[in-house]
Amino acid sequence: MTILRLNQKSEFTPSRIPLPSSKSESNRALVIDALTEGENKLTNLAEARDTQTMIGLLAKNPPVFDVLDAGTTMRFLTAFAAVTNQKKVMTGTARMCERPIGILVDALRTVGAEIHYLNIEGYPPLAIHGLPEQKSDKVKIRGDVSSQYISAMLMIAPILPQGLEIELEGKVGSRTYIEMTLELMTQFGIKYTWEENRIKVPHQAYQPTTYAVESDWSGASYWFSLLACADSGALFLEGLKENSLQGDSKIVEIMDHLGIKSTFEKGGVLLKKQAVKGLKKWDFTHCPDLAQTVAVTCAILGQNAIFTGLESLKIKETDRIYALQQELAKFNADLKEIEPEVYQVIPSVTMPRKVQIHTYDDHRMAMAFMPLLTKTAVLIEDPEVVNKSYPSFWKHCELLAISMEKHIES
Repeated sequence: MTILRLNQKSEFTPSRIPLPSSKSESNRALVIDALTEGENKLTNLAEARDTQTMIGLLAKNPPVFDVLDAGTTMRFLTAFAAVTNQKKVMTGTARMCERPIGILVDALRTVGAEIHYLNIEGYPPLAIHGLPEQKSDKVKIRGDVSSQYISAMLMIAPILPQGLEIELEGKVGSRTYIEMTLELMTQFGIKYTWEENRIKVPHQAYQPTTYAVESDWSGASYWFSLLACADSGALFLEGLKENSLQGDSKIVEIMDHLGIKSTFEKGGVLLKKQAVKGLKKWDFTHCPDLAQTVAVTCAILGQNAIFTGLESLKIKETDRIYALQQELAKFNADLKEIEPEVYQVIPSVTMPRKVQIHTYDDHRMAMAFMPLLTKTAVLIEDPEVVNKSYPSFWKHCELLAISMEKHIES
């Protein structure tokens, strides 16, 4: 357990934060690279454990792909192994084997993959026996569960002899992640069409290229939140682009309501404090990974915001809605369901002298609650959990005079 404290007033002089690379972009680029037999030049790949796990599995190509707790790695490599006609066992941590994969497996079976479950129907572990023959060039996939299933199918689509048409059924969540996948594919020479709810990708070859991964907007969100909760200051976040492929760049617009002005400059974005305009309502359908960060920020800043589009949070590293409700309560705040799938942040009115945060094996819980240190001492039960996406997070906190001490319960 680690206790976090500020070694100064809640003010931040202009400091530069060297953000990590995007694991979302990195993992997609790695799958595309593998489908072009490693002929690309990829730079600035993420240090995140999820990405390093994928790099290791693709390089060593063991008979068992143990993805640990990496959701994108599980879904992307399941599709990759099938389309490259490999025999693989896909498995991961206990929590990973509780996260559903049936929608992806059904889609792969429709196009001809031979896959069976080794334990519970619809969940890892599973055995892949290849894709000996394409049986269909059309699949239907629900759009409201996980965009990773759709992205996995899109990336293998050009390799299929008949190409692929994907019909998205119902409401489409995390649309920006699907758009990121398609835009990355175009960087490697792929053409596609997207009309209404149908995406068509003809059979074609990926073209080798050079690609540099952008810094991670999800990781940037915690610094936006920290400054929003602080009394004053400025921060410069390195490596971010104004016209980003990443849906989590929406944090710029969200935090404009919560007291942060963003100015894009050469090499990144400058954050400065401004008056809080107020956040009344936000739909997180296309940026669900920002929900924890924004919920904590609103709870600290006294914003009774309404959140929608949180459906996918229940099947992440943990049930993030439950986890948020439990941890917000520790400083007298809440995320209350006021209608089905509609939540209201109930902000804190009294702050305890210290707050102990349980992380639920979820990297984003540790980082999202870090800004509480602007108001009180914060104890993080499992600080190493950030290694999943942002291993240098605590080192970057030290750049801002945030001290971290190991805390042993008496």
